[in-house]
Amino acid sequence: MITLYGIANCDSVKKARAWLTEHGQAYEFHDFKKQGVPPEKLARWMQSVGSEKLLNRKGSTWRKLDAAAKAAVVDDASAETLLRAHASAIKRPVVDWGNETTVGFDAASWASRT
Repeated sequence: MITLYGIANCDSVKKARAWLTEHGQAYEFHDFKKQGVPPEKLARWMQSVGSEKLLNRKGSTWRKLDAAAKAAVVDDASAETLLRAHASAIKRPVVDWGNETTVGFDAASWASRT
């Protein structure tokens, strides 16, 4: 079963959900805002894809952080700490395909999975 993690009103998440539906892919949606980020999942994502992919440095949550909070992110451990406190700074969607985790929506690479 595919699990898509994100925020319901995020444009990338909306595109991803629509794509999965259009391609007949059954999935479960986990909303960070309503359900939080499971700590064990965040740790697994960090191991799987690393902080450079997982931390959205272009998003509004990152831009709103003070300079000290941004400067404190120096490695995966410090990025994970920040992401626990600010789930909206996670690049979306995070997709657990069952055997792999991906971050972001990319229709071309997703098409190779179906």
